[in-house]
Amino acid sequence: MAGEAELAAALPELPRDSEGPVFREPWEGQAFAMAVTLHRHGLFTASEWAAALGEEIKRAQAAGDPDTGETYYRHWLAALERIVATKGVTTAATLRRYHDAWDRAADRTPHGKPIELTPADFAELPDAG
Repeated sequence: MAGEAELAAALPELPRDSEGPVFREPWEGQAFAMAVTLHRHGLFTASEWAAALGEEIKRAQAAGDPDTGETYYRHWLAALERIVATKGVTTAATLRRYHDAWDRAADRTPHGKPIELTPADFAELPDAG
């Protein structure tokens, strides 16, 4: 896949084995696939992506991230969110709204069950203070 190969070449620290990228959790692979797809559709270049990811990693390290590799795809996701907001695909407010809705849905979902978003998950909650 051309998009995947170009991004992989721009990111030598990408966790991989002899068959390609490796993921510990399904969401990591999904975040990877979203970035590859958006790159293939021309939203950003490989160098723009490498710069965005590098900025997220530096920001996290400055905030105390131990850089053990376990948080790599958290940085990947943060870079993806930032770049789609910067490129005008969505807004930071919309990303926050979906993040909060996902948290509400996850909180009520029993372990091992699929998380399902409902319209109620997107309702604004009153401030707690």
